[in-house]
Amino acid sequence: MKSIIKAIALRFAQAMPFLEPVVETRRTQTPISLKQLLAYRLSRKKLPYWPLHPSSMAIDAHRIHIGIETSPGLMPGCYIQGTNGVLIGDYTQVAAGVKIISANHALNDNRAHNITRPIRIGSYCWIGANAIVLPGVNLGPYTVVGAGAVVSKSFPEGFCVLAGNPAKIIRLLNPDECISHQSEYKYIGFIPADHFNSFRSKYLDSIANE
Repeated sequence: MKSIIKAIALRFAQAMPFLEPVVETRRTQTPISLKQLLAYRLSRKKLPYWPLHPSSMAIDAHRIHIGIETSPGLMPGCYIQGTNGVLIGDYTQVAAGVKIISANHALNDNRAHNITRPIRIGSYCWIGANAIVLPGVNLGPYTVVGAGAVVSKSFPEGFCVLAGNPAKIIRLLNPDECISHQSEYKYIGFIPADHFNSFRSKYLDSIANE
């Protein structure tokens, strides 16, 4: 029965240009459901601007900049906190239970947050289940963060596998063997990639040295 309903919904979406994102993202790593798209289009806040699981949370989404096919919190149980800024590149996957925390409370006044550099996560990264990425961390492209790891320092060169608490490099990747794939249809959350600059200038905060 579910397959029949899905087939009917897909046929309906294909007939409606308004619903193109549902059709064009259905085979990507960040598919947009009909329910998610309608909820977003009906919302006046326009934030968060990517599909988010009901059990996940995005704080200060106007300071979270994501890339193509990157939806932190699409999987259940994630907490994405953009207070100091979070920038994530294209085609980066974020597993269930991940915490990306860009600001900690000040030690001498827990009503305030420390001001640090934004978190930067490169393209083609993979953040494993229940991993934690802490303020100011910079991860280069093709960084794999193992399940449950706590990343408290930067690995800007990328092309590595991290694990442990605190996270350390346990394996280096050969850049020549890493595949830079791209999808036919490019979406940043619910927004076609070629429309994103306009959206960003209207709704998102500028992050230093983007």
